[in-house]
Amino acid sequence: MHFINKRMGYLFLVSTLICISNWPGDMITTPLKIQPLSNDAPVGFSHVFHKQASVFGIQVYASANTSDNKALHAANVLAQYLDNDEDGLPDNPAIVAQMRRNRAAIIMFATERDREEIDLETYIPAHVLNGMSLQDLYGDETHPNGAVEGKFDAALEEILHLITSAGYAGVYPDIFGEKPNTNVAKAMDIARGGHFRRVPRAYPESAWFTNYDRTCDYGCQITEYIYWALTSILGAQSYCGRKEEIDDEWSLHTLELVRNRDSRIYTLLTNRDYNFPTRLPDGKYRKRFKWHGSN
Repeated sequence: MHFINKRMGYLFLVSTLICISNWPGDMITTPLKIQPLSNDAPVGFSHVFHKQASVFGIQVYASANTSDNKALHAANVLAQYLDNDEDGLPDNPAIVAQMRRNRAAIIMFATERDREEIDLETYIPAHVLNGMSLQDLYGDETHPNGAVEGKFDAALEEILHLITSAGYAGVYPDIFGEKPNTNVAKAMDIARGGHFRRVPRAYPESAWFTNYDRTCDYGCQITEYIYWALTSILGAQSYCGRKEEIDDEWSLHTLELVRNRDSRIYTLLTNRDYNFPTRLPDGKYRKRFKWHGSN
């Protein structure tokens, strides 16, 4: 069992091929909607989740106690990350295809305690879980107006984790693969002040990425590193008081700091060949899904 990030996010790889040319014709229109759990949801999901939203075939599943507003916000953030220019088309179709191959999904619970009280394997067969990439997100950490209220919106983090780990790492294994010696790994080794397969007791003073979570292995550290760098470039970490909250783990909380001190990751994440987002999602996806694929 592999962790997508340092929390309870699960990463399971799937071998089922989904052809991007067979895109479903009944595309979702905006505004996105929360629907009752579909009859074709994975086996056992009906015992845990009661509603869902679909974004380019990637699902957001939510428990009954998770508010529709929080689940809908998560779906909109997912849509904006994948279709950042909101023209109705995925900015990088290969990423969406890879996530669908991995059966990537966000799973939402009202609180972390609610999540801890549920053993997914009690209700969902192991072979189903082993064929999915799941990332959890809690309602009480999801803040649609976070920056305005001085609260960080965890949807910006957890959804990005799913996209990079279940999408980018597979599409560009030599660039964004979550293993040593990829381009992003080399950049991270510099940011951490050295190559550490395990979390060190102390990072060098020169380091600006200093995650001390010992449950977060090397691949997980890469996931976290991309998140910190990209959201800083997009402006998510620069609101009043945020620097003090994150300084023990990440020192480059603005676009200027990333660009000036970590040119390697800045170059990777702003390279238009990879189509990373250039605007921070605000949870208000405004366009119509128009992509019907090729016949």
